[in-house]
Amino acid sequence: MAQLGDHARAKELLHKAARAFGNKEAVARARCVVAEAEIALASRDLSWPVAALDMARTTLEEYGDWVNAAHARHLSIRRLLLFGRIDEAERALADVDSAQLPQALRAVNELVIAGIAMRRLKSKLARAALVRAERAARQARIPALVSEIEGAALLLNAPAARLVASNADRLLKLDEVEALLASKTFVVDACRHAVRYDGEIVPLAKRPVLFALARALAEAWPGDVPRDVLIARVFRLKLADESHRARLRVEMGRLRSKLRPLARINATKQGFALSPNHARRVAVLARPVEEKHAVVLALLTDGESWSSSALALVLGVSQRTVQRSIDELAAASKIHAVGYGRARRWMMPPALGFTTTLLLPGPPAFD
Repeated sequence: MAQLGDHARAKELLHKAARAFGNKEAVARARCVVAEAEIALASRDLSWPVAALDMARTTLEEYGDWVNAAHARHLSIRRLLLFGRIDEAERALADVDSAQLPQALRAVNELVIAGIAMRRLKSKLARAALVRAERAARQARIPALVSEIEGAALLLNAPAARLVASNADRLLKLDEVEALLASKTFVVDACRHAVRYDGEIVPLAKRPVLFALARALAEAWPGDVPRDVLIARVFRLKLADESHRARLRVEMGRLRSKLRPLARINATKQGFALSPNHARRVAVLARPVEEKHAVVLALLTDGESWSSSALALVLGVSQRTVQRSIDELAAASKIHAVGYGRARRWMMPPALGFTTTLLLPGPPAFD
């Protein structure tokens, strides 16, 4: 029933099965909980109680059902990935002995490894894991799993970001993004809202005004940016007075302090200019699409149906904020609803033509 898309009926049947087994059939009841957790993950019911899955996994391990216990662990790890909790996912994955897994679970294990590697921008590791995953899935003869792995592999060859440098604007694949960040280029990372050079990272995710200034200066490099242009772009004001210019000087001083290890900001006759300490090249790494609701679209492009509450949980915003985004996207016919009332879900076909890796919740290192 779950594979046919009737998740509600599948959950009902599982509840009946769990009650029928009774308290003396601990393993069977635990397997029902794991199955329900799998349905909850597929239906993006992220409010489902994770503690129940942990208890079921512990029960299965105590009774020697290592295969289903490993399956439960992988479900927990995949849920962590949805929330961008990469470090926790890696620690949980380290406890899995992949050599003892059947082919189907080995494919899932490699798929998780690839997902973590893609979030870490390690394209070679991701590609190798997907090759192993596809081999295991074909040996397991599970077409749906093979299809999921092939879909993940396509993301490695799709545009992941946009490079803006020296009046150039082009799309980059994931391996090209990795190469750019490993190079001696001064990068203003608009995907993770940070400034990077030679392994050093200055996070600006919590300082949106400073980041907007840094990006404007980087896009104009090696030239300068007039003060009125900065005020209009960063403060979103058409007309500037002396108070706005004073605020610009204050914010520019704060940005100078933040970027001092990597670059200087020089005042010019017209405005301000960026001057890297060592880098000979400056680039802006932008998202492949920068529309207002791009992050919501990024989650929906996985092909699954999402509730507004699940989207809010993953993005860490209020449900009302997500609902406003959904309403605008639906009005523009970019997404469509499935179901009614509390069962209402939102989805879209995965046809944007770019990988969502850099739009999704990212590793803590960028915060």
